[in-house]
Amino acid sequence: MQRVTSAEVRVSGRVVGAIDSGLLAFVGMERGDDDASVERMAGRIAGYRMFADEQGRMNRSVRDVGGSVLLVSQFTLAADTGKGLRPSFSRAAEPQEARRLCDALAAGLRDSGLPVAEGEFGADMQVSLVNDGPVTFLINL
Repeated sequence: MQRVTSAEVRVSGRVVGAIDSGLLAFVGMERGDDDASVERMAGRIAGYRMFADEQGRMNRSVRDVGGSVLLVSQFTLAADTGKGLRPSFSRAAEPQEARRLCDALAAGLRDSGLPVAEGEFGADMQVSLVNDGPVTFLINL
């Protein structure tokens, strides 16, 4: 997850998702991820304290600051890079299941009251962002 002042995703030159201040979340679904995993991830994204309070401490969540979330599916995050010079994607969820889980994650975030924009699952996407801080966290379940 990256704290951003703006972010957008383009596919074939057209903007498919964009936000102003909030979080850009790159999401990689792995084999074994399920609805319970998605529910926990939605809670983590919505509640993770990445934004500064009055004292400059990271004590506020995207929900607290009225921000938005841009979700971008990225199967390469599930790569095994432990050996050799070529990644293995054997840990990545099957595309149909990964799409279902990504859709469920977006729905869960919307249900929590957050504005959510999305990339296009499986597409060749160009992502532009202005990282605020920079602040970037890797969240594993």
